Amino acid sequence: MPSGCAWTADAGIRRVIDERANQDSSLPQRARDLVLRYGWNSTAYQIINPGISHWFSKEGDTVIGFAQHYNVRVVAGAPVCAEDRLESVVDEFERESAAAGMRVCYFCAESRLENLLRDSPRHSMALLGAQPVWQPRLWPNIFKHHASLKAQLNRARNKSVTVSEWPPAKAGSDPALLRCLREWLSTRAFPILHFLVEPMTLARLYDRRVFVAEMNGEIVGFVVASPIPQRGGWLIEQIIRGERAVNGVSELLIDAAVRAMAADGGEFVTLGLSPLSSRAVVEPAPNPVWLRFLLGWVRAHGRRFYNFDGLDAFKAKFQPERWEPVFAIANESRFSPLTLYAVAAAFTQSSPISAISRAILKAARTEIGWLIEKNR
Repeated sequence: MPSGCAWTADAGIRRVIDERANQDSSLPQRARDLVLRYGWNSTAYQIINPGISHWFSKEGDTVIGFAQHYNVRVVAGAPVCAEDRLESVVDEFERESAAAGMRVCYFCAESRLENLLRDSPRHSMALLGAQPVWQPRLWPNIFKHHASLKAQLNRARNKSVTVSEWPPAKAGSDPALLRCLREWLSTRAFPILHFLVEPMTLARLYDRRVFVAEMNGEIVGFVVASPIPQRGGWLIEQIIRGERAVNGVSELLIDAAVRAMAADGGEFVTLGLSPLSSRAVVEPAPNPVWLRFLLGWVRAHGRRFYNFDGLDAFKAKFQPERWEPVFAIANESRFSPLTLYAVAAAFTQSSPISAISRAILKAARTEIGWLIEKNR
């Protein structure tokens, strides 16, 4: 990318980072307490991220994190509550939402909520993809039978890359990590997304774990892992590579993180949703015909903005013990295009059409810049 285009993109990313840093970064303590007590969904801890609203049950024993767009409350995962309270909490939240003129969509719901609502005539669901899962104590076995994965780790180690865990207080205030994040964001083809892919987690680390990769004293990448308390596990929420990262940095970071989790008695780890993955089979297929067509088209033609197959292959090479299906569940008899549009708006925090237009414009500018550079 020509320097002028890089400067423009970097300036925009700096502005977004500065805006997020200047927002109220105080911890939503009540929500955090409930997550640490009842958090089971892999995305549970992410509801304390900036930009997510919180609903609490009348009994005060439940929190739901959501974003509201186009008269739809898009829930981050599922209600955070005791399992035996799930049915009554869903009913209470949906009745209150209906009274406010809102429908509900639980995005990135997992088996607990899916089992509860699978046969409900008032609900419909869509299969979003799958998340890979491991037991940390069995993680070392992967490398005994995977020479190419071991080679990736050695590539990074041979370049003097080391990984260490940083305490949240240190990681949250270190400018080098923000610089690394900014470099990573500048490589994204799509405008910066939020909600369950919020990049600005460094201001709200608290119970998260941060592992940092350094090469000859310079920070070249880091990962952020969020707790899943009820499963004794962790979601590796972010994998960030700086512009000076060498091959194998991401693999080395993940390996160090999972081994540390195993040493601390962790029982569960996931790399999170692999969108559009077909590795978890659900029968009968829940997606309506229009959605199957749309998602197939996105997977085939959306690679300019998001490499779904590449992400799926990256996670699969760590040989997960299983793939768990991940759903969007809406309180409507048929999953509608408007609900999907509201979900997209939760991530873009603006009109999804506007976000796609900006992405296309950015791609066009980049390619024009490449042509100019090539023909100089």
